[in-house]
Amino acid sequence: MSAIGDVIHTLPALDLLHRQFPESNITWVIEDKASDIIKDHPYLKKVIVSKRKSWIENVKKPSLWYPTLKEIISFIRELRSQEYDVVVDFQGLLKSAILVFFSRGKRKIGYSKTREMSSFFLSERIPPHPLNRHAVERNIELVRYLGAHVDKVTFPIFIGEEDKRYVELLLSAHKLSTSKPMIALHSQAVWVTKRWEPLKIAKLSDKLIEIYGAQIIFIGGKDDYSSIENILSLMSHTAVNASGKTSLKELAYLLSLSNLMITVDSGPMHIASAMDTPLVVLFGPTASWKTGPYCNSAVIIRSQLSCSPCFKRECDNRTCMKEISVEEVLEAVDKQLKLDHKH
Repeated sequence: MSAIGDVIHTLPALDLLHRQFPESNITWVIEDKASDIIKDHPYLKKVIVSKRKSWIENVKKPSLWYPTLKEIISFIRELRSQEYDVVVDFQGLLKSAILVFFSRGKRKIGYSKTREMSSFFLSERIPPHPLNRHAVERNIELVRYLGAHVDKVTFPIFIGEEDKRYVELLLSAHKLSTSKPMIALHSQAVWVTKRWEPLKIAKLSDKLIEIYGAQIIFIGGKDDYSSIENILSLMSHTAVNASGKTSLKELAYLLSLSNLMITVDSGPMHIASAMDTPLVVLFGPTASWKTGPYCNSAVIIRSQLSCSPCFKRECDNRTCMKEISVEEVLEAVDKQLKLDHKH
């Protein structure tokens, strides 16, 4: 429903459902943050967008209570406007369970042991998926239960011609071309514990330019702009700050054109994985085998600390990320560029 990575991890399930039941009408309920990635998707009959986070913020402002209430009622009416043969809860949280409760479905399906007692609202509960398996496989098991034949795993992201033209103009404006390696770098994450040190990112970027003649393009959301500007101020060479300048589909196309992406555990990492962009990923507090890139073109770098993964959003020392050196990342980059995945 919300996190970009979770949405990307559900795309293979959508693909399998579409192939197994090509005449079916599929509705996806999603929060607005990641909704762009499935906007106008040919496999979907309808996309219902929840503005849950803005509704929560608006509750704090009495002047917005009435319009917010109208929006919520309209959303619930749309959710209940059709009776579905099947409702599937891929998220398994209280917020998704509430929507399962409000929806009109003959069968309501999900895992039996979930967080926040969300399985209480299901009519059919399947045994929990092993905890050490990847989230993509966890979602696939739900559609396998519905009869989908699993022969291959694909991530259907459909990019329009306008998206492509915009990215090509963006690259042209910054004089970026395919004549030199183009490396996308994503250094920010919602969890501060996932982030790498700005000085190391700056040093790495300078090395990439000096060794490979690389063109560095920093990507991220509009809230990342100032943090990336700080990194650029620590560099000796120039790089492009494209944070906040692309939609998710435009970002997907940009990453498809990149020779490599260096990233922390984040939503854009999963988009790059879906686009089969070669990856170097820095992992600290999270588990790459559960929520890492679901592809064969990634090199994972992580400190082998006993406390990692801890899944903590806050940490006093963040040793797991601090122990990753610039040299380690450069070695992984060299390996990836020599494989020459794209060119």
